[in-house]
Amino acid sequence: MKYSYSKSELAAMAGVSYSTFYRYLRARRTLFKQMGVSIYAKKLPLRIVKDICDDYCFDL
Repeated sequence: MKYSYSKSELAAMAGVSYSTFYRYLRARRTLFKQMGVSIYAKKLPLRIVKDICDDYCFDL
């Protein structure tokens, strides 16, 4: 398992388009901000990826 994933990799794993995935990120901007991560980051850390996997119901 990697330590970070790009937004396009996560969108592909979730089976949604990049624009749909980005809307998802914008809707959870305050949650990510509380965790100290910007939705504009090129790579998302594993603690955020785990939350995204739980929301979209897929495993890495």
